[in-house]
Amino acid sequence: MTEEPLYAETMHVVVVDDEKRLVELVRSYLEESGMTTVGQHDGPTGLAAARAADVDVVVLDWMLPAMSGLDVCRALRAEGNDVPVLMLTARGAVPERVEGLEAGADDYLVKPFALEELKARVRVLGRRREVAAAADDTAHRITVGDVVLDPLEQRVWVAGDEVRLARREFAMLLSLMENAGRVVSRHRLFEDVWEDVDINSNALDVHMSRVRNHLATSVQVRVTTLRGVGYRLDRLGP
Repeated sequence: MTEEPLYAETMHVVVVDDEKRLVELVRSYLEESGMTTVGQHDGPTGLAAARAADVDVVVLDWMLPAMSGLDVCRALRAEGNDVPVLMLTARGAVPERVEGLEAGADDYLVKPFALEELKARVRVLGRRREVAAAADDTAHRITVGDVVLDPLEQRVWVAGDEVRLARREFAMLLSLMENAGRVVSRHRLFEDVWEDVDINSNALDVHMSRVRNHLATSVQVRVTTLRGVGYRLDRLGP
């Protein structure tokens, strides 16, 4: 039998859904894999549980009493809380998926779902957070022209002034800066920013427009669009 990965043993997951039987089923399954869990059944208590410092991943239902999962996610992001959120919902249409991702969800799973898939997605989200937490405090900042990005502190400076980017905007800029001078395809950006979620919408273009606005004060960097292909971060001058 294949051993469970070590990272699963240390993960703490908050499961929020108004279907109590589903919460217990998910919790039992995750705990059998070595994770610890907490279950809640409405928005306010789910939000409170998600704020705990030891939480690695939140499994969050869209439709909740008192406060929707969408509003819980928005509240967390407004507070600067970047805990990974896996959104559960019966809403499978593209506009609803986009709305959930725009609210700050990191991944999306449509009901009914297989417990094996849920566990796999939780592990991916948790592993990414562990890697970020274990990053060296001396990690190098990325500099392209007069734009500086700190991937550890999640901070960006443009022409000497710090600018605040939303989480997905930051991820897009990071991908562009890591590949400065090279074309980053739309498909690659979807993978880097939205994981494996298939979104056929203009969400990418909307976010890229916001990134461009943040770079507006730069005199050395610009984002070039290659229609139908992707984007490239170009350095202008020395």
